[in-house]
Amino acid sequence: MTLPLSKYVWFDGKYIQTEKATIPITTHAIHYGTSIFEGIRGYWNKKELNIFRLDDHVKRFRKSGQFYNISLKFTDKQITDAIIGICKKNNLKKSCYIRPFYFVGNYGINLHVTEKAPTHMAIFTFPFGDLFDKNGISAGIVSWRKFSDNSTPTQAKMGGNYLNSIIATQEAKQNGFDEAILLDQKGNVSEAPGENIFLVRDGKLITPSQSSSALEGITQDSIIKLGKDLDLEVSQRTISQSELLLAEEIFLTGTAAEITPVTRINKKIVGNGKVGNITKKIMSEFTDIVMKQNEDYEHWLTGVN
Repeated sequence: MTLPLSKYVWFDGKYIQTEKATIPITTHAIHYGTSIFEGIRGYWNKKELNIFRLDDHVKRFRKSGQFYNISLKFTDKQITDAIIGICKKNNLKKSCYIRPFYFVGNYGINLHVTEKAPTHMAIFTFPFGDLFDKNGISAGIVSWRKFSDNSTPTQAKMGGNYLNSIIATQEAKQNGFDEAILLDQKGNVSEAPGENIFLVRDGKLITPSQSSSALEGITQDSIIKLGKDLDLEVSQRTISQSELLLAEEIFLTGTAAEITPVTRINKKIVGNGKVGNITKKIMSEFTDIVMKQNEDYEHWLTGVN
């Protein structure tokens, strides 16, 4: 898929034209996946562009690299200013996706990555709408399992970690599903390749905990807080595969996916096959929040002025 990238990118502290942002073929991250990234949304509400939970994304951005002692040469404020700045530089007047990432540069074939390894950071942006059909998608439980903390830190958004997501997605697509659901090493529900998963049972909102190798999602955290504010009972716990199949409603959450209803799991229809009432309510409330129509959550938005 070719991305409609904006004219300018931010690269190591400078704004340059996208086509001039190049790296050598000896870049360590190309060979070993030593890259860290975030996906961030900017929302255009016909008046202004607002970035959703920017500070939280930047904090996780830095934390992911710390698992591997990969240095981030810029302060949180410099990164925040750069993300806002690239949106301004590109004069974005549409809802967009923002991708900051940093990576180990020219470091040969040395696997002993230390804080002294050379790193680079870049940010690009592009207009972005819905990733999935908001009327509901199908999802299939795949045979591949989500990796665990026994092998690789599950809370690091590392490029190499997403090979697990790629092979899970390939299997799901080959089996005719829109998205995959991964189980953890014990056979419990973990997450989708790029999203957290929620299910509704008896009016209660449930999502897998980190003990099931699920990423601590920022959108997931937003929905947990929103659900509690809507007086829903919300819990993070172990979810068995059979419990998932008994759910009355299921939806995925993520920066790219936002809130995406799942109306079929494997060959089983979820609920009545349509978007459930609780999912509808959460989708509506979330839209109001990101479009700056709910004063209670305006602290989650950073304006691009």
